[in-house]
Amino acid sequence: MKLEGQIRIPSGCAISAVIARDGSRMSGESIIRSMLPMHDRSNGLGGGFAAYGIYPEYKDFYALHILYNDKLVREECEALLRDRFEIVWAEDIPIRKIPEITDIPVIRRYFVAPLASVLSRLQLDEKEYVARTVMHINTRIDGAYVFSSGKNMGTFKAVGFPEDVGRFYRLEEYEAYSWTAHGRYPTNTPGWWGGAHPFALLDYTIVHNGEISSYDANRRFIEMFGYKCTLQTDTEVITYIADYLLRRQGLTLEELASVIASPFWSTIERMKTSADPEMRAKAERLTYFRTVFSSLLITGPFSIILGFSGGLMALNDRLKLRSMVTAEHGERVYIASEEAAIRAMDPDAGNFYAPSGGEPVIVKVKEGVEL
Repeated sequence: MKLEGQIRIPSGCAISAVIARDGSRMSGESIIRSMLPMHDRSNGLGGGFAAYGIYPEYKDFYALHILYNDKLVREECEALLRDRFEIVWAEDIPIRKIPEITDIPVIRRYFVAPLASVLSRLQLDEKEYVARTVMHINTRIDGAYVFSSGKNMGTFKAVGFPEDVGRFYRLEEYEAYSWTAHGRYPTNTPGWWGGAHPFALLDYTIVHNGEISSYDANRRFIEMFGYKCTLQTDTEVITYIADYLLRRQGLTLEELASVIASPFWSTIERMKTSADPEMRAKAERLTYFRTVFSSLLITGPFSIILGFSGGLMALNDRLKLRSMVTAEHGERVYIASEEAAIRAMDPDAGNFYAPSGGEPVIVKVKEGVEL
């Protein structure tokens, strides 16, 4: 009988990411390679990637990636898009048919601009308008699913192992300054194309390893503000929480982390009695966030990577119940569930670091770099 420590037991899903702080582009080859040492962390029921900076020729337009069950659904959805947007370009997303990826839906992308007349009539800014359109399609057009909707970025996902998903979407042909990746091992929810990670809304993307025990409370709160959780997995709600707090409430990334991975009340109370005035002020801010956004505290084990235009944020749950490490080499910063994944991307990476529970690691492209 093998004892504990003599057999490798993977801890849930696999996540990894890389960003170039100087904005230099990297092909998808290295991020695909990072998933190979973590193959056993997923079970073939979902893999995916997010890439930033891949559409420079259409960088001023929203890139909508949409899955369709059939051509009739596609026609219905495209009619809605023509009513709401100027469609600058539309095409099938290039794929490579491989035996490992089956039951392939219709996969299209559209580069669009909201119609100014509609924005004026509705008195909405364009980001809110696009977000509402995404929710409309995903909840009201059965068989259509918008799985990416930001500018100069895109997500690519499918049912399969992540390394196969990367080959399927020909990601080696794309050049991005930032990549995230996910290998899925669903435990409570089905494996289907829409349920694979990353989850995305506008330019925010989430890859997640763990299980959200607070999902119902989080979902009930966020759905009061127009978001709809329809994709049959808990990770979806984290994406909408990020959009709500960052875009709609104007919180900083650090404040977002303070809401979703807030310290325990006992920790905050100890901070209030500190001799350090900065610590006491921080305790007051944490008290405010825990009080006002109490239903957005995420409980349960998790490690997440939030992608956004110009940066990444990595975060563990406050008890650090899931593994995550970071490293760097030159202008590149790496994040992954395991050190082996980073070594696969860059054997010369160094400065390895394991963030504490609730400690955000935020990396941004340098100011002045054109994305």
